[in-house]
Amino acid sequence: MIQEEQIRAQIEKVVLPEIPRTLGQMNVLKKIERQEQSVSVLLNSTGLSEKSQVKIQKLIRSAVARLDKTLEIKIEFVESAPKEVNTFGKIIAVMSGKGGVGKSLVSGLTAVALRRAGFEVGILDADITGPSIPKMFGMTTRPSFDSKAILPVISNTGIEVMSLNLLLPSEEESVIWRGPMIGQVITQFWEDVLWGKLDYLIIDLPPGTADAPLTVLQRIPVSGIVMVTTPQDLTTMIVKKAVNMAKHMHKPIVGVVENMSYLYVAELNKKIELFGKSRGEEMAHAAGAPLIAQIPIDPELARLCDQGEIERYDSEEVKRLGEFMEKTPMSCDPACTSDCNSCNCHCEGESE
Repeated sequence: MIQEEQIRAQIEKVVLPEIPRTLGQMNVLKKIERQEQSVSVLLNSTGLSEKSQVKIQKLIRSAVARLDKTLEIKIEFVESAPKEVNTFGKIIAVMSGKGGVGKSLVSGLTAVALRRAGFEVGILDADITGPSIPKMFGMTTRPSFDSKAILPVISNTGIEVMSLNLLLPSEEESVIWRGPMIGQVITQFWEDVLWGKLDYLIIDLPPGTADAPLTVLQRIPVSGIVMVTTPQDLTTMIVKKAVNMAKHMHKPIVGVVENMSYLYVAELNKKIELFGKSRGEEMAHAAGAPLIAQIPIDPELARLCDQGEIERYDSEEVKRLGEFMEKTPMSCDPACTSDCNSCNCHCEGESE
């Protein structure tokens, strides 16, 4: 007799019509009940059009028939808000008080590294007025959505992305909004996007310590913050403001990344510190967190980002980013209950 677990595994492999993600990855499968000669399947209809639901039913019947053609399949859809469907392992905010230091670059490279390690990863682009994530990943497809949910756009390697630039008429369109509107959009990206089941959600924050970062740190159960800096003294001073903000908000800074740390000249086998001596360790000491990586100025990385092919870039620093995130335990939001029932994080010590 075919077991319920076998049927569940088969159904979870069914790919959604809208995006190249399975029912299991999007956490759409809600419940399965096996009777003597029938199987009842309950699915979340969130973000799925009626046409898609019809296709999914056919795909599920075909999938189960491969196990047992005699089983009667009963399929039902129920509506749930995306935030009731989504589950996250770790939520990492990439932050800096200074603009132009490479937060989006670090966000992108971190996501790429974690995806290569086999994790399910998403990027929430919270830099509403200056989004650059879609450009780095070569994304031009508009997200599909209905009145209940928005489906993220999927990168070439399977990273989920939601950015305002994916919703604008053109990538050059300017967003001239006041703080409350920006906060509302960030909240919508958190609550109304069907992220599904992710091991990591990377949040690319805009510079500064005002409305947008405040919205993220107050409304989203961030597991840890990665602080991005560069060697310049001015940058170090401003980034320390962001460090102080994180501490005031009781959000753990798990690591520091120094971008544009040096230029390596292969012909001379020499590292040239174009922006002065590294201040990475100084910043790490101020943040009370380890220095994770020192990313060099690399023309190849710049070229790949410009061409929308960041997922092709590889280096020891990228590997280090992924390994650090994978190995580092992160606590959830202080507002969570001890067993983490008030949010979807899976912090250290959570009872399974």
